Amino acid sequence: MPQDPNIGRLLRNRYQLVEMVGKGAMGRVYKAKDMLLGGVIVAVKFLSHALLNEKMRDRFAREATICALLGAKSNHIVDVKDYGVDEEEISYYVMEYLEGDSLSEVIRSQPLPLPRFLNISRQICLGLQCAHKGIVYEGQLTQIIHRDIKPSNILVVQDSSFGELVKILDFGIAKLIQPDGAQTQSFMGTLAYCSPEQMEGKELDPRSDIYSLGVMMFEMLTGEMPIIGENRSFGGWYKAHHEIPPRSFEIVSPHLRLPKALENLIMRCLAKDRSDRPQSVEELLKGLDPIEQRFGQGWQLGQRIGAALSKLPVVDDQKTGRVRSAEEICQQASWPEHRPQDQRIVFPHIIRTAQERLATLWVMLSREDIQNHQVSRHYNQFLFLSAPHHPMVLWITALHNRSYGTRWLTCYLDLKTDSGQKILRLLGESGCYRILFFALSEPERCVNVTTSTIVPAQRRLLMEWANSSQTVPMAQPQLSKRLLKQELERLKPNILMRLEAIDSNYPSNISG
Repeated sequence: MPQDPNIGRLLRNRYQLVEMVGKGAMGRVYKAKDMLLGGVIVAVKFLSHALLNEKMRDRFAREATICALLGAKSNHIVDVKDYGVDEEEISYYVMEYLEGDSLSEVIRSQPLPLPRFLNISRQICLGLQCAHKGIVYEGQLTQIIHRDIKPSNILVVQDSSFGELVKILDFGIAKLIQPDGAQTQSFMGTLAYCSPEQMEGKELDPRSDIYSLGVMMFEMLTGEMPIIGENRSFGGWYKAHHEIPPRSFEIVSPHLRLPKALENLIMRCLAKDRSDRPQSVEELLKGLDPIEQRFGQGWQLGQRIGAALSKLPVVDDQKTGRVRSAEEICQQASWPEHRPQDQRIVFPHIIRTAQERLATLWVMLSREDIQNHQVSRHYNQFLFLSAPHHPMVLWITALHNRSYGTRWLTCYLDLKTDSGQKILRLLGESGCYRILFFALSEPERCVNVTTSTIVPAQRRLLMEWANSSQTVPMAQPQLSKRLLKQELERLKPNILMRLEAIDSNYPSNISG
């Protein structure tokens, strides 16, 4: 098989294509490195050569715009970061790189247990809710109707905070509903999931997506379709969606035990007449909420127990033989005398024990601030700047509590120094770090320790940055710091959006 000429290509002197990870009717998707941001992994989608006409270019550009605007508002819609046209006049856009399984692959293995179904369904609803509320497009508030909600357009990603993070993909045939705009009278979509009015080419509203979601929710729980056409033709599916009532859960899965309220809610979504369906995703969420509160807790509890069990003792007490945890060792620390006692001080330090080295981040806050953020979500991310600039990493930690806001903890690692190299490599090797909190009024002892984990993809990048920076000449460290700080300010709204998307303050980690 001939080598793909795109592999290794440097697109616009920024995105280095690594491998093709997807191919469809609209084009190809490549895994790539954003060299401007230190090799951060992204995905690049190219429009197919066969579709290089003005109409398809416009649709492709519109898809990129929709995803960029929606992705900035919702954590449950794929986030587009850049758009352009290459030297061969082929359109492309750059989006976040996500490793996960499509919902169709998940369902294919087995139907979803109820708690997992509720978790995934809620996240899909939140993404659709954002789209239906609309974006400002060409100066007007514009509702977005997806028109192709189906399992293959839903991606399930393992996430350190959500357990599973759900993303809605492919807004390629999305309908924009503008207040004074006329809709085209044509059919687009996937036959098995289309609403009756969509097949008729009628004007659409959010209730069409709700019908498609109802089909998918039934399939998620049973592994079967609620409605089956006489054949796979347009006419066969047209008759099925208009005339054939959906099969009941009892007939399709006799042994499945579901709350009656959930069965009724899904059947309402499948109503032929859209006036009989939930009239909005908000209404659908209100119906799901009490069911999830009662039946979804086991799934969430399992995630929390798993996080708690991951804290294992790592250090031996030489005097008593008792095994002490890393947290106990950290709590014995005192604030260094040579460091100012100031709430703005954040610095990294390696604690050496008899058995290992611990990467730590030392923070001084008021006692009240420490108490307010003891129960909070943790976010971490590392930004890298290299040649032609001085090699520098900005280490970002955010502590978010819905009641008390976000506390940003940032420090720089100069990779031309021995200390910067050591701490970065240790972070990459260990995959976690401890945050040591010191009260401004009591600096002689650490009052709280918490652990933040780093995702594997980020760990690999840390090691790559440490290695590559060794051959980069020194430049202007202050300029690198200023550029990294500017990038952080640009990223803050998206980080806050991710943190706000989580319903509770239960302690957990999100790694960017």
